[in-house]
Amino acid sequence: MTEKPTILMVDDSEDNLLLMRAAFDMAQCDLPLQEVIDGEAAIAYLQGAAPYGDRARFPLPTVMLLDLNMPRKSGFDVLAWVRAQPGLKRLAVIILTASMRREDVGRAFDLGATSFLVKPSNLDDLAAMLRCLCDWMKFNQFPPLEPAGAT
Repeated sequence: MTEKPTILMVDDSEDNLLLMRAAFDMAQCDLPLQEVIDGEAAIAYLQGAAPYGDRARFPLPTVMLLDLNMPRKSGFDVLAWVRAQPGLKRLAVIILTASMRREDVGRAFDLGATSFLVKPSNLDDLAAMLRCLCDWMKFNQFPPLEPAGAT
């Protein structure tokens, strides 16, 4: 793989995104990071729809970190949509949420989640989790993806 793998964070809370940015910095993760604020924006990003049409600025992610509880489209809605797209069905989708409900874990895996992580309650633990994620991404091999709607 010639390009660094890109992470797409999907979370409706600006506070959570701010915390995640700080944790990525603490983890010394140098992988490209993209952010969107809800499920509809995540789908638009993956489709390459406006304002995400420039793939040089908004590359397809290698891994999507997906919150579950969001307005407009939930993480479950986004996950179901992703798995229905032939070019994206192999996208690594990691649920990253505060929910510890067994029903949410089961539903996420039933819809095709790659992993289900519960957000740690403190910044140091979050940074440690993200450091592991970044290290894994540097060594893991990922399948090629195609934009939604591509033939």
